[in-house]
Amino acid sequence: MTTPSDAAPAERLLPNDPAREAEFDVYAERYDHLLNESLRLSGERGEYFTDYKIRDLARLWRSLGRGPGTVPENPRVLDFGAGVGASIPSFQQHLPAARLTCADVSARSLQLAERRFGTVATFALCAGAELPFATDSFDLAYAACVFHHIPAERHAGVLRELHRVVRPGGALMLYEHNPWNPVVVRVVRGCPFDERAILIPAPALRNKVREAGFTQVVTTHRVFFPRPLHALRWLEQWLGWLPLGAQYHVVGRK
Repeated sequence: MTTPSDAAPAERLLPNDPAREAEFDVYAERYDHLLNESLRLSGERGEYFTDYKIRDLARLWRSLGRGPGTVPENPRVLDFGAGVGASIPSFQQHLPAARLTCADVSARSLQLAERRFGTVATFALCAGAELPFATDSFDLAYAACVFHHIPAERHAGVLRELHRVVRPGGALMLYEHNPWNPVVVRVVRGCPFDERAILIPAPALRNKVREAGFTQVVTTHRVFFPRPLHALRWLEQWLGWLPLGAQYHVVGRK
């Protein structure tokens, strides 16, 4: 596992709350089970939502095109807040050529991810005030339901770091829960590792991404239909403007 040299600075990118970090480590062993328990109301398991997000990321990658200043065939991808590596199988399916780096605040989560997927990704502990990567290291940076765990006053610093490590012509995709969806609020309240989560309205996150230096910032709302209404999911491609989906993503370019 890769660890940054500034392992114990005065501030951290992610919450420097020892109780919360210990919480992430404790939940690492039971993450999949707890997540699936909290998602029962949707009728889907965690894998469905993870795959949904990575398919969106793959579409973003394809939309960037090829050639000078665009994303290459084998993009360098940062999964920021990767946890136990739940996204890795979907990366292998939808972005098989990606050179994937999984970063997280929880050492135990990364240990479990590395044990399961060590040959297909690299792993980095985010224990410092800066991400442990060189400037312009990645073609794509991705974070799924991470920012609601980060105190609001830290968002700007984290986003500036993500902007720094994305190369010119690259992109950022942030996925978050939609606090305007009452079902989502209920699910989050019932999830043990989301006890202290503070959900972020899409316009607020979009503005923060823009203020961090990203351009062409766009918000798209996603995940509208639970399993009992799965026959209607083909409509979701036209509903991105409607702020009622269970989740949304914000995309920005550098």
